[in-house]
Amino acid sequence: MKLELSLVVQGCRLGVLTGLGRAGQHSLEVPGCLLYTRCGTVPHLTQDTLHTLNNLPSVTQLTLNTLAEHQEVLEEFKEGVRKFAGLHDTVLYCSLHDPATSCPPGHITNKTVSVWGSGGRIELTVAKFMALQKAVQPDLYQSMADGETWQINTSRKRVRKSVDRTLAHLDECLLLHHKTQELSGVEVLGVVEGGDVLEERVRSARETAKRPVGGFCLDGLHTAAMETHLRTQLITAVIKELPEDKPRLLQGVGRPDEVLACVEVGVDLFESFFPFQVTERGCALTFPFNITTDPEAAVVELDKSEAAVGQKNGTDNRQEDQTKMTPFEINLKDKRYRDDFSPLVEGCGCYCCRNHQRAYLHHLLVTNELLAGVLLMLHNTAHYCAFFTAIRGALASDKLDHLKKRVLEGQGKGMSGEGAGEKDG
Repeated sequence: MKLELSLVVQGCRLGVLTGLGRAGQHSLEVPGCLLYTRCGTVPHLTQDTLHTLNNLPSVTQLTLNTLAEHQEVLEEFKEGVRKFAGLHDTVLYCSLHDPATSCPPGHITNKTVSVWGSGGRIELTVAKFMALQKAVQPDLYQSMADGETWQINTSRKRVRKSVDRTLAHLDECLLLHHKTQELSGVEVLGVVEGGDVLEERVRSARETAKRPVGGFCLDGLHTAAMETHLRTQLITAVIKELPEDKPRLLQGVGRPDEVLACVEVGVDLFESFFPFQVTERGCALTFPFNITTDPEAAVVELDKSEAAVGQKNGTDNRQEDQTKMTPFEINLKDKRYRDDFSPLVEGCGCYCCRNHQRAYLHHLLVTNELLAGVLLMLHNTAHYCAFFTAIRGALASDKLDHLKKRVLEGQGKGMSGEGAGEKDG
């Protein structure tokens, strides 16, 4: 696995992650996102339905909390999750936790971490964790880590302990990794912890970078853990300690405004759980992200969005519930959409927008039809992936500031369903 950067502008990185997969045949453009799944399947979608979409990420995210309870079955099957779940040709990345599901705190020891499956808590030692990786057969995976430092009033002593534990787990994982023939050619991503303590974040990054890892996971910086300004400050400090030629994956951040803020400080990869959360709320992503090529129109857009951006920048101190609706979506359960015969997003090429109207989605939701989840997940996945394509295009054409203003200007409009008529790539 190799990160080839084509452009670095004020911390923003544009490039391609090559050599992915056991045979090195896959690549992933950065900034980019992973494909979110549960047990290897995108929620609501079959593999064939999913692949009606174009430009899907080449890396699929698996999570141990949905796989750990199936360890015995996978060990008996012997051919890994890719074949077990009937996945198309894709790169598999295995993370410890599901970013869309909160875990009860207080179940971490010096020797174990816990994940929560449908049957309850599953305690993992390093040996059991590595046996799971052997059974799953991913192409890359996150090392075992202690990430329970995001709660309010976490002491510096507890944060320091989490960094020490995570480094110790990484050393043990690497030791067993190199002894396991079945994991030959698989990349390990080291986890950077440290809570909201700058010194511990820097220490964690510096020490992790000394290990033979393929990349880095930045943990404990998710939406509910801290405000945007503090997150970007910590990421900026962390990235100074990391090598330029290895990818940086940020866990738990999915909102478009937060993604853009993190891209600006050098993050390469994101998890794509946000479309799933939006779908579960019965909502559709409608935020605008196209960049007009008409100079006169561009001036008008910049003037219109200036006030909105000024209000949003530097004032975000929320500790928000990720189940709540965001300004980047519309709630299709609302009665106002009962007679709205427009597509979710004008110009969107997904199956839902080409064939159905907002009124039909409203009908499916209020009558509790399962098809609602299928159509919404199709659209939300397509819209989100197109957003990342737009980010890369904006970086290549030196228009990231324009894109950022475009996205932020759309906040609030999505809530009422106005101003959402944009192509999604």
